[in-house]
Amino acid sequence: MSTIIVPAEVPPVSDDVEQLRKAFEGWGTNEGLIIEILAHRNAEQRKLIRQTYAQTYNEDLLNALEKELTRDFERIVLLWTYDPPERDAFLANEIVKNGAKTHQVIVEIACTRSSHELLLARKEYHARYQKSLEEDVANYTTDDVRKLLWALVTSYRYEGEEVDMSLAKSEAKLIYDKIKENLYDYDDFIRILGTRSKAQINATLNHYKDEFGQEICKNLKADPNDEFLKILRATIKALTVPAKYFERVLRLAINKQGTDEDALTRVVATRAEFDMKAIKEEYKKRNSVSLNEAIAKDTRGDYEDMLLALAGSDDA
Repeated sequence: MSTIIVPAEVPPVSDDVEQLRKAFEGWGTNEGLIIEILAHRNAEQRKLIRQTYAQTYNEDLLNALEKELTRDFERIVLLWTYDPPERDAFLANEIVKNGAKTHQVIVEIACTRSSHELLLARKEYHARYQKSLEEDVANYTTDDVRKLLWALVTSYRYEGEEVDMSLAKSEAKLIYDKIKENLYDYDDFIRILGTRSKAQINATLNHYKDEFGQEICKNLKADPNDEFLKILRATIKALTVPAKYFERVLRLAINKQGTDEDALTRVVATRAEFDMKAIKEEYKKRNSVSLNEAIAKDTRGDYEDMLLALAGSDDA
């Protein structure tokens, strides 16, 4: 459900590279030309553009873009130009390097990517930073948060749709009993979230709701300010209803108090080639305006143009 529009006939990669070089030359940068090319090429095409640019001009395209662009427009173009595993590695490292208190990015990478995509991100992290993602997550977190995030980033889940209903029922009961005792950090709860397939987790939590009368996340709000419970709720939503999870991230990013450009940029850049269409449908349903309308109202200039190009038309 990609929202980017790739032309039916893409020019030769050498032409794209030459045009990008021209965009950097002269008195000013031609931002429109950069958007016209990069926002309308898929991951494989962008990778080839980068390789060809480096071979032709002996410079990484990312470095050239960094020198020419600024602020939010620079960030979204750079994130978009990365290979997806490289982008995930970069985003994760940014969090652990800055000692950020928010763990949302780690949850997103661990829970909304496939097992193979997560493995590629971990390999890329290892190659780029000479450390493992698991090691850095363990180092920058503590206590229950560490237990949960480490379980998530080290996971390699079964990706099929088969579920064991008797297991779903028994694990739903197990989770319910522990939540009743306020044992949210119960090891088996973390094990279930960190190892079971997404289909199995959905079956377990659907049975939880049917059997005990309430969605699990509503039972995990005992203390709205508890950081571990926040991460636990985010984990469950990211694993089971990713489009709704990302809709909420966007809704909180585009609000009356001001725009969180970092979150808006991250979601659009990471989901445009995957499930942005479903996210946009959820956004329209929840907010009565389209995501494109919200972006156009809250952003300006080249940054707005790049966001809208990646988000695709409302008719797509």
